[in-house]
Order: sequence, then structure tokens, then C-alpha cells
Amino acid sequence: MHEALERHQVWVYLAAILAGLGLGLSRPEAAGLLEGGLWPLLGLLLYATFTQVPLGRLGLAAQDWRFATALVLGNFLILPLAVGSLVVLLPLAPAVQVGVLLVLLVPCTDWFISFTHLGRGDAGRAIAATPLLLVLQLVTLPAYLWLFLGADWARVAISGPLLSAFAGLILAPLAAAWLTECLARHRPGARRLVAGLGWLPVPLLAAVLLVIAATQVAGMEGVSGVLLQVLPLFVAYLLLAALLGRSLGRAFGLTPPAARTLTFSFGTRNSFVVLPIALALPEAWQAAVVVIVFQSLVELFGMVAFLRWVPGRLIPGRGSVPP
Repeated sequence: MHEALERHQVWVYLAAILAGLGLGLSRPEAAGLLEGGLWPLLGLLLYATFTQVPLGRLGLAAQDWRFATALVLGNFLILPLAVGSLVVLLPLAPAVQVGVLLVLLVPCTDWFISFTHLGRGDAGRAIAATPLLLVLQLVTLPAYLWLFLGADWARVAISGPLLSAFAGLILAPLAAAWLTECLARHRPGARRLVAGLGWLPVPLLAAVLLVIAATQVAGMEGVSGVLLQVLPLFVAYLLLAALLGRSLGRAFGLTPPAARTLTFSFGTRNSFVVLPIALALPEAWQAAVVVIVFQSLVELFGMVAFLRWVPGRLIPGRGSVPP
């Protein structure tokens, strides 16, 4: 049942977005009431997600140095430099630039594992890598935003609302998840809690998408052109991620399952970890929220294609000859 939910999660999210859009258009006053529940939902979503990240196993990823090196090189050097260079060159509005950079600069730490498993990657390596990915992105994201957006962004980044969102919706759930994981090592009740929380990310994410769609639909009137503008960028990113996964897999002599794991890591981004940051931006920057949600939808449909293409044709098993 759990695997079936993960396999069909893209349709769950799409239904939630459509329901939210319908609610926001037909009952805007009811949609407005939902807005107060968005921050608690996000906090619970991130807590449930972080409890599935084995924070106490941070050193495991480094034991497989070839895989870890390829993973870090792709996620924190090649892809950020490629994305940042492209975004700076494109004629995008500042708020759209922020949304694109926020969502494409940091790798996923949740459904990356699910899609790796479903796409015949190495789920064990994916699980071991998630703490490393999470820690590195918290360090590198501010540096890359400063590099690509300059000092103006730095002043926005140190504003009170943004720091409060980061502390309350990222650091606090992360600390609570670490405490829960520590308790789970010694107490059966805490282990059952972690197992139960493993069922929550998909329905909670669907609820978050519904609320965001319902509350943001009024402001989407002027951004349809923006979404069409960034759609080719997001599709091109998925293609780049796939080709980079295959190339680095070959360069580092990785097995096909390990190379597929690289590909799914490069293709999936941490949209709902950066979403609280976008929601806390000043009103003039709120287009970034719509861009992040849109990217996650494009990515989910891309992952549906990856599940067949990556193991079947892009990185087949040993003995198979790619076309």
C-alpha cells in the first residue's frame, strides 16, 4: 500500500492542485480561511520528511567515496553553476529568478529515495546519501544565492521574516526529527512513531499543494506567461540532469543501479524545503512561490518518464547495449 501511494503520488498531487484551484476560484473566502493552516502544515510536512532521513548515518555516504564524490560534484558544483549561469543570462524578472534558483540549486531528500527505488536504482545508497545532501544544501544555498543575485538578495535574506521562517520551518523540524531519531534507537514507541510518520509526507504534501493553489490562484492571473517562460528551462534541466547522471556514472565507474541513483538525485529538487523561504519573501517577490510549485509539478511528471527511460534506455543493466 505504501509503495502504491508513492508510485501514484504525482496523480495525488495533481488532484490536490486542481481541487485547490477550483476552491480558490469558486469560494475565495473559504480559501482565505485555509491560509492560516499553511505554516503548521509545512512544519509538520518537513518534520515527517526529516524523520525519514537517517541523520545519524551522515558518515555512511562518505564510505563509498566514488559515489559520494560524483553525487557532491554534480549536485553542488556542476548543476548550480550551470543553472546560475543560465538564469543570470535569461531575461527573467527578479522574483522569477529567485524562484528558479531556490528550487533548482538544492537536491531532494525525500521523494528522491522513492523514485530511486521505483526506478531500479540503489535505494540503500540513496538513504545513506540524504543526510549529506541535507547538510550541504543548508550551507551552500545562501552562498550560491549571494553569488548569482548579489548583495541586494543578501539584504533580503537577513530580514526578520525570512530568518524566522528558516528557523521555525526548517531548523526546528530538523532538530525535532533528530531528537525523534535519537529516541527511536532506544524506545519502541518512538520507532513506531517514525514508521507511522513515513506514511504522512504524500498526504501532507497534497494538503500543502491544495492550500497553496487555493490561496495563490488570485495572484496567478499575471504569471501564466512566466510559467510558459520557465517551462522549457525546467524541462531542459531534467534532460541535463539525466545526461549528467549517466556521464558521471561512467566517469566514476559506478554500477548501473548507482548511476541511476545519481540521475534521480540530480533530477529531483528540494522544492518544499525552500518553499517556506519563498513564502516569507516580501509581497513583490511572491511570484517565486508559484514558480517553485510549478517546478515541482513539472518534475513529478518528469520522474514518471524517468521511471521507464532511465533503467530501460538511458542506463540499462550490464550486458544491455544502450541505443
